[in-house]
Amino acid sequence: MTVNLEVADGVGTIRLDRPPMNALDIATQDRLRELAEEATRRDDVRAVVIWGGEKVFAAGADIKEMQVMDHAAMVVRSKALQDSFTAVARIPKPVVAAITGYALGGGCELALCADIRIAADNAKLGQPEILLGLIPGAGGTQRLARLVGPSKAKDLIFTGRQVKADEALTLGLVDRVVPAAEVYEQAHAWAARLAAGPALALRAAKESVDAGLETDIDTGLTIERNWFAGLFATEDRETGMRSFVEEGPGKAKFR
Repeated sequence: MTVNLEVADGVGTIRLDRPPMNALDIATQDRLRELAEEATRRDDVRAVVIWGGEKVFAAGADIKEMQVMDHAAMVVRSKALQDSFTAVARIPKPVVAAITGYALGGGCELALCADIRIAADNAKLGQPEILLGLIPGAGGTQRLARLVGPSKAKDLIFTGRQVKADEALTLGLVDRVVPAAEVYEQAHAWAARLAAGPALALRAAKESVDAGLETDIDTGLTIERNWFAGLFATEDRETGMRSFVEEGPGKAKFR
């Protein structure tokens, strides 16, 4: 399999495994969607790490596979391509991308689907599709602009240039830069800490932020209010408040 899901201690690692560059061919895209949907369903998965291995995250689509596709074929395929990435973006649990080496094209778009991005100090990110006479097609024009703002997104998309980890951090494209040997360890630690947290509250927080970004402020506040009130029906809310009153903040153990 070109993508695998391994689960331990509440953390599911979605591991790209298509050497040497983890090119995202059709089979890999489809497998990615299947595992994102599985991670969504499984109760033993409470947080997710997306990981390409020690050398490379994903260097983009399989260009040789795409080269033989005509307009009619891509009209059919482009929806499935976007659906694969959207399935990752809609995992209702905390998701972190652990980025080593190249995250280009579809690889960068996959990283954009995570809630945060931890990059190696040797990482390079970019949307080079313009150099092929194309534009990003797996969410890059939308998610990148929402993350870093339209002008910075246009610079990256118009030029197709690659940015090193330090510039990616300055742009807001990644959230943390660490030594390459520590990327997965730190990403897993972030996920493991949240895996021990209140699952429904984390889901509510993620969906409130994501859904709120797609609408006006009043609708966003309604989404937040409904989730906030709904959490008062959960065991986790009872546990958290009881622990706060009896033991002080930050000591609750959620089931």
